[in-house]
Amino acid sequence: MTVLETRVATTTADTLRLATAGSVDDGKSTLVGRLLHDSKSVLTDQLESVTRHGTPDLALLTDGLRAEREQGITIDVAYRYFATPRRRFILADTPGHVQYTRNMVTGASTAELTVILVDARNGVVEQTRRHAAIAALLRVPHVVLAVNKMDLVGYDEKVFAAIAEEFTAYATELGVPEVTAIPISALEGDNVVEPSAHMDWYGGPTVLEHLETVPVAHDLAHCHARLPVQYVIRPQSAEHPDYRGYAGQIAAGTFRVGESVTVLPSGRATRIAGIDLLGESVDVAWTPQSVTLLLEDDIDISRGDLIVPSKDAPPTTQDIEATVCHVADEPLKVGHRVLLKHGTRTVKAIVKDIPSRLTLDDLSLHPHPGQLAANDIGRVKIRTAEPLPVDSYADSRRTGSFLLIDPADGTTLTAGMVGASSTAPEPVRSESADDGWDL
Repeated sequence: MTVLETRVATTTADTLRLATAGSVDDGKSTLVGRLLHDSKSVLTDQLESVTRHGTPDLALLTDGLRAEREQGITIDVAYRYFATPRRRFILADTPGHVQYTRNMVTGASTAELTVILVDARNGVVEQTRRHAAIAALLRVPHVVLAVNKMDLVGYDEKVFAAIAEEFTAYATELGVPEVTAIPISALEGDNVVEPSAHMDWYGGPTVLEHLETVPVAHDLAHCHARLPVQYVIRPQSAEHPDYRGYAGQIAAGTFRVGESVTVLPSGRATRIAGIDLLGESVDVAWTPQSVTLLLEDDIDISRGDLIVPSKDAPPTTQDIEATVCHVADEPLKVGHRVLLKHGTRTVKAIVKDIPSRLTLDDLSLHPHPGQLAANDIGRVKIRTAEPLPVDSYADSRRTGSFLLIDPADGTTLTAGMVGASSTAPEPVRSESADDGWDL
């Protein structure tokens, strides 16, 4: 790794993106409020605005919608930014109610750590298992099990141990690489920022201590470099008569001037002649910078194309197999015509098959369910009208993910993680072209 890449990796690692999840009323918003309050990240006027009868209601620091405050639940994803001397944090407080599970997918999709809360009185429930499954599917590298409300079970070590053992066994079956269990009381502040005086049997870190020290790896040298083209810049002015640049945010990896690149899905190859960043020319650029690439050859490139290193180009395919979480109220069925959004490209597609649906209780697969209801997790096979350059989600969370969209009203239907793709398309029934969906 070069000196420049080492400096960038160190800078990026100073920020941890995390999400909180768990069943309704498990205390997620209170935990976030306690983190903000005890880490001195709350302004005085903010604290006064949520103080009732002389005592601050910490949950209100994150439950910002009027409906959330009236009902006492979290509905939307609340993003909060705070910092300690050791690290900066971007936190997504996600809803616990089953009908808002889709919001947890949004909050955890970019997270490097997920805190899953469990009420010590109730233990692991179905929504806990669902959130653990989503964290595993989204390949969140670190999971914290926060067993909350320990004050309501007398700070009993046996209660904590039983819950931690059950959850860890379940998460291991899902393939979660790391689980850290911490007994807490968000309301009383036990083991959130300061160690608890009531649980001397626990010798592990507090929640904040773990968040400050968990390793966050950003290995820029081994990323698959990807630039989805968002806009083609052609000023055609007297000052820049021949300028043609391809602008976008680098989804992953690093690009350098002189590097051989390929434009997908066309497959045309060229070299990077220059990189413009914030109005200045640079020799190297990396994720997540927004840049404009200048290429040596004039190639037909438009929004939705993907620029990649020629030696590290993903395959293009019209047949995608993926694991999905269905987020719409209307079920997803075999034969549905949808729009598939991948990076900056949106194409027509059809759901060819739904091979299985995951049963959260025992992690068994229900074969060929025919449809996925809201919040269901399952496998789908999709045929697209045009070839797409897709990575496996295991290799790239950015270019290995996609959305299925309702073409009628633009509603997001499903969030997908590419698991396998085939470059040999299946034969397609000719009747699919009857309504303009020529796949």
